[in-house]
Amino acid sequence: MAIDFATLDLRDALDLAILMEVEARERYADFAKVVGGRYPGDAADVFKLMSSYEEKHEAQLRARRRSLFQDQPSRVRLEQLDDAEAPDRSSPRVFMSARDAMEVALASEEKAWTFFDDALRAVKDQSVRDLFTELRGEEAEHRTMLAERLKGMPKGPDLTEAEADQPGSDGG
Repeated sequence: MAIDFATLDLRDALDLAILMEVEARERYADFAKVVGGRYPGDAADVFKLMSSYEEKHEAQLRARRRSLFQDQPSRVRLEQLDDAEAPDRSSPRVFMSARDAMEVALASEEKAWTFFDDALRAVKDQSVRDLFTELRGEEAEHRTMLAERLKGMPKGPDLTEAEADQPGSDGG
């Protein structure tokens, strides 16, 4: 069941934003396990860091929702989302570099910005428009922050799968 942005109210919009953070947080945590931690600052650390950012943003949105709507039940379900902000499921690979992981994160922030930008075209409720405009702005800030961090990361691959299969390597 797709989301009809034209009918969203503020409670549904907050629930949608929370679920986007949940989906992204869980996906990054899964990615950290897939790529495995080999050394400080590796791809797993990047994914753990991104998961923690999503967790903080989720907590902020949950607090905001509670202050406005207390314990009213959610009408939006995670199944209605699919990769709205979460990184693509095929992104991680064993031995990926921290730079590659940061590029995955940057692409996810760009995807989230596009999600809110596209949704704004259909949203009618002004409070939802205001929230989505705010969230789109936050995604733009996240993109800028990640792009800056990416500039400081070394170019080139980490240990590739082919190198890992060579005798005498840590992966073989």
